[in-house]
Amino acid sequence: METNRPDEEDFDVVIVGFGPVGATLAHLLGLHGVRTLVLERESAAYHLPRAVHFDDEVMRVFQTIGLADRIAARTRVNPGMRFLDADGRLLLDWPRPQEVGPQGWHASYRVHQPDLEAILRDGLAARDDVEVRTRCDAFAIEERGDHVHLRYEDMSRGRIHRVRARYVVGCDGARSLVRRFIETGMEDYGFHERWLVVDVLLTRPKPELGDHSIQHCNPARPATYVRGPENRRRWEITVLPDENSARIATAPEVWRLLAPWITPDEAELERAAVYTFHSLIAERWRRGRLFLAGDAAHQTPPFMGQGMCAGIRDAANLGWKLALALDGPAGESLLDSYQSERHPNVREYITTAVRLGRLINTSGTEAALRAAFRAPDGAARMESIYPPLGPGLGTGPQAGRLFGQPRLADGRRLDDVTGAGAVLVAEPALVAGLRVPATVALVTTADAPDAAGHLARFGARAVLLRPDRYILGTAETAEGLADLLAALPLSFTKLSSANLPEPEMV
Repeated sequence: METNRPDEEDFDVVIVGFGPVGATLAHLLGLHGVRTLVLERESAAYHLPRAVHFDDEVMRVFQTIGLADRIAARTRVNPGMRFLDADGRLLLDWPRPQEVGPQGWHASYRVHQPDLEAILRDGLAARDDVEVRTRCDAFAIEERGDHVHLRYEDMSRGRIHRVRARYVVGCDGARSLVRRFIETGMEDYGFHERWLVVDVLLTRPKPELGDHSIQHCNPARPATYVRGPENRRRWEITVLPDENSARIATAPEVWRLLAPWITPDEAELERAAVYTFHSLIAERWRRGRLFLAGDAAHQTPPFMGQGMCAGIRDAANLGWKLALALDGPAGESLLDSYQSERHPNVREYITTAVRLGRLINTSGTEAALRAAFRAPDGAARMESIYPPLGPGLGTGPQAGRLFGQPRLADGRRLDDVTGAGAVLVAEPALVAGLRVPATVALVTTADAPDAAGHLARFGARAVLLRPDRYILGTAETAEGLADLLAALPLSFTKLSSANLPEPEMV
């Protein structure tokens, strides 16, 4: 057995990168008592807006870590997206439901990323098992048997430190160091375009801009408008091939491009920068004890608003699996399902975003836009798109599909009662006399009357849910449910299903 050097610290998991994905993963690991170190090169969160959207599935993850209500207070519910042609005529209206949906939250939220990151970071102060170190730059990673050895520089003091961990997760962005050590290539889905991203703060009301996101399908100069929280507004505008990236981001050029919508006396320019939007997925998300999540694993054009969402889904999929894997070989095999499940899911979002981007660039027709969303002909409303997970855990045709969040009779949401372990939702008749493992939370349609509707959506009388609330399997009979529970991996019962309190705020 290898022994530690005197100057080497021990952790269960090291997360490289402290953006929203890394912070969320740290929360999820902290829920399960996983001793976690987060290393971040910068001294503070980036102060300017980047991601501006997340959906109800992501808000449900924030609910799991006890921060949803605080985050919701800093967001704006998004009414939807409209597609206009070059003359401003409506091509397609994609409204987002304004009522709370099946996941227990609104379908779409607009957010100022620095606000979100501040809440995530503050909440970690209550996680005793999570330590965060900023101004610390990881530079060397080496697998040795059952551990990973990592070296980083504390740039505030110019000192080199050594850490030993069971696993390392790279949440370190598009230029990921961890991805280099995994030595993976990237699958290219063919979208690489420069866009000017402009964020402004309104200095007076401008109601004519509207509250909907607008996709301007103008082949001469495609553009996107986004209404953010409070007085924040964003435009994303295509940079033409012969235009200089540095020049087009200068204030005179920015205001020239914004002239159809707003003038300098109506807003303050907060940021203007040219980004190249990519459509890439890493070929390998894991090598041994090294993992990728977020932009380190995949990059998407912004037209579906799913960049950060995809990374949060990675964290939700990987967090509980790492917690189980630390308990021994039975849990270790779960880690093989991480990429097989997440890759097809994120690929669906990316390919849809690529299709939309190409249609926006060519003033797509209503029929083409509906096809890009895979909406039925004549549909007046396109609901949330929830691609299933790829092959991995569970049995039956519904395995890997996201289950909704019923409310109990007293109004509480399912996840607030059941905690972060496995959950069985069933009709009372199916569980009468059935032995359910003590660590699997049981909720019946008697406890939560609206659970019957959630079950009906999947044609089931019982569903067994994973900690991330995707379906492991369904049953229609008591015998089928007994078989489903008998096949539940022993490692699943090691995650407590007790209700987990919200972290205290600092």
